[in-house]
Amino acid sequence: MNYIGSKHKLSEWLLENIKAVCGDDLSQLVFCDLFAGTGAVGRTFKPYVKSVIANDLEFYSYVLNRNYIGNNSAIDASALIEELNEIPSRKGFIFYQYSETGSENRLYFSAENGQKIDAIRAKIEEWLEQSRIDEDTYFFLLASLLESADKVANTASVYGAYLKKLKKSAQKTLELAPANFQITGGSHSVYNTNSNALINDIEGDILYLDPPYNARQYGANYHVLNTIAKKDTFVPKGKTGLRAYTKSAFCSKLEVEKSFEELIAKARFKTLFLSYNNEGLMPAATVKEIMQRYGKYDLVTKEYQRFKADKTENRNHKANATTEYLHILEKHQK
Repeated sequence: MNYIGSKHKLSEWLLENIKAVCGDDLSQLVFCDLFAGTGAVGRTFKPYVKSVIANDLEFYSYVLNRNYIGNNSAIDASALIEELNEIPSRKGFIFYQYSETGSENRLYFSAENGQKIDAIRAKIEEWLEQSRIDEDTYFFLLASLLESADKVANTASVYGAYLKKLKKSAQKTLELAPANFQITGGSHSVYNTNSNALINDIEGDILYLDPPYNARQYGANYHVLNTIAKKDTFVPKGKTGLRAYTKSAFCSKLEVEKSFEELIAKARFKTLFLSYNNEGLMPAATVKEIMQRYGKYDLVTKEYQRFKADKTENRNHKANATTEYLHILEKHQK
């Protein structure tokens, strides 16, 4: 899944640098990914650590992490996937509100795919209510639907807007593909709450922080995925069919420093790592100043290509390069 701020391409670099601080053997350590997004970092560390704690405020992220991190026992769902791919289409909320020829003229999906999403989503919910599937299988199937729907979405990767005409990938028929997860020896937990609230209730060894860098709110940029994931009733607003969402303090220039320091102060973890880049709301000097108050500080950097929504646009690679900062804090122990 193309995702703003995704650390998929940087995951091995993060693993290397975190091991350099915490040691090569992480097998007895608790690792927390507090702003987990699609779970790329948590999935990287899952095989290496004793336990992963994953959290994100957005429900679509919770679904993905509940599957990729939370699921840790084999699920035989091949027959279910096959059945879902073959069920008759139906016109439901996604078709009418977000699809071609729907009543609201929002071109997020083709008419065919909007109806397929509605049919598959309704059947997954029905199976859970009838106890045909358990909770683990429910989130596995739901994560599979989110990722498969995203592949045929008629957007430039984010859902803040849709394209005026169906692009080639959006014209393809949705095929539900399994969101296969890795089984490890550890035990893992997943949350869907405010990070500054959760920090009071958890503790461990490694705290990885990858909060929003700028004013772009994830609840707005990925609202359609939240709608598919939640299958709730609401009145979509405006041209893009936006749903109500909780705004993150980390997207506010007025609130970010206070929220960040509160998080650092309350964290009951030995070592903290903050991913941030040179275009973030908090300058690197501010991050250093705050973190230094709580222990030994260090910094490593890496230049890489920034996220680009429109993959078809010719890139000036130098102009699109950004610097990723990995701020490191070995926290004073009380």
